Amino acid sequence: MGKYFGTSGIREVVNERLTPELALRVGKALGTYLSGGTVVVGKDTRTSGEMLKSALISGLLSTGVDVIDIGLAPTPLTGFAIRLYKADAGVTITASHNPPEYNGIKVWQPNGMAYTPEMEAELEAIIDSGNFKKAPWNEIGRVERADPKREYIERALEMVKLNGSYNVVLDTGNGAGSILSPYLQRELGNKVISLNSHPSGFFVRELEPNAKSLSTLARTVKAMGADVGIAHDGDADRIGVVDDQGNFVEYEVMLSLIAGYMLRKFGRGKIVTTVDAGFALDDYVRPLGGEVIRTRVGDVAVADELARHGGIFGGEPSGTWIIPQWNLTPDGIFAGALVLEMIDELGPISELAKEVPRYVTLRAKIPCPNEKKAKAMEIIAREALRSFDHERLIDIDGIRIENSDWWILFRPSGTEPIMRITLEAHTEEKARGLMGKAEKLVREAIGRA
Repeated sequence: MGKYFGTSGIREVVNERLTPELALRVGKALGTYLSGGTVVVGKDTRTSGEMLKSALISGLLSTGVDVIDIGLAPTPLTGFAIRLYKADAGVTITASHNPPEYNGIKVWQPNGMAYTPEMEAELEAIIDSGNFKKAPWNEIGRVERADPKREYIERALEMVKLNGSYNVVLDTGNGAGSILSPYLQRELGNKVISLNSHPSGFFVRELEPNAKSLSTLARTVKAMGADVGIAHDGDADRIGVVDDQGNFVEYEVMLSLIAGYMLRKFGRGKIVTTVDAGFALDDYVRPLGGEVIRTRVGDVAVADELARHGGIFGGEPSGTWIIPQWNLTPDGIFAGALVLEMIDELGPISELAKEVPRYVTLRAKIPCPNEKKAKAMEIIAREALRSFDHERLIDIDGIRIENSDWWILFRPSGTEPIMRITLEAHTEEKARGLMGKAEKLVREAIGRA
């Protein structure tokens, strides 16, 4: 059976593996799987978006499914629109933070949660079978065009309130967040300075909002004396934050701060994160009544655990946050509004960040052909358990071994032909020693696989 879906939907180079023909088949498969109903479809700013969206919609219509086409839309808006219009599913044409030559197809459930791996496997089976539902000529689906941006902003303003007004610099990376994030911040009462807010499909920075890609944002915040800088990736399901001093706030620190704020806002409860999140989150939220639960990497796993445990907040150390009181779709735009509310309630982020424990985190990517990943992980699991003196093991997604003052995660990427190593230790010396040993172990395992 063909494997089309990775950690975050289908994501491939356009007109190589991801073609209009595949998009058509995905549309037919989803329509067959749903057997009727309505699907919301949106796309990010990539130049290939319209081509793939048109093919996907054709496939859906051919099965008798109706489509609400919301056009250019950040992923959070698609998730919101599914619930607003009481649709049976949603699809975003996006490759999130990947380079511009990539695009993707991500499918969403009626509650705003992404399709689970099990649901995606069912779609894959239908795609491969070619056994698609075919609607007769008088029952072919219909397309309705809609724009839910106004409703999104109005609902967000019901949930987030500011007492003051702030200077916000926004860098949407010329992605889909351009059409919504600056407008929400302005409606909150803030003065907004926009960078890279042209939804052209041509990206002027690396789309992942990290310290390197947001150097211009950091300089602008400092030069303008702004209160905060906020950035998004291509489909705005992620958030990156620059503090009032012009410093990028590390993902782990921001995750801890916002989790702590959610506990203050909504009361004691469970915080869901992934196996690649560090100890700082646990140490910061525990005094605030938070209990941390770890799950597999990927927003669908976080959303699933939130729904299961009735959690207060879920987030990954990649700037992907899910606010269940709002929606189960990861939402960098609503997250930006919450960051401003946190500043309004608690003070500048540069001061708040001092309260978060700091440990040394290192990451490495090692090339690994996809066909070698499974065998390499078997070898890594065996050798890691033998080589490192550990106290705990978490094997829900890759292998995470822990001791009281360090942890290492070995995990194959779900979107690229690489093996990832993430580790954390209390000292730089300890972290570098662990990484040297871990990299050698992984390279040898890939060589033997």
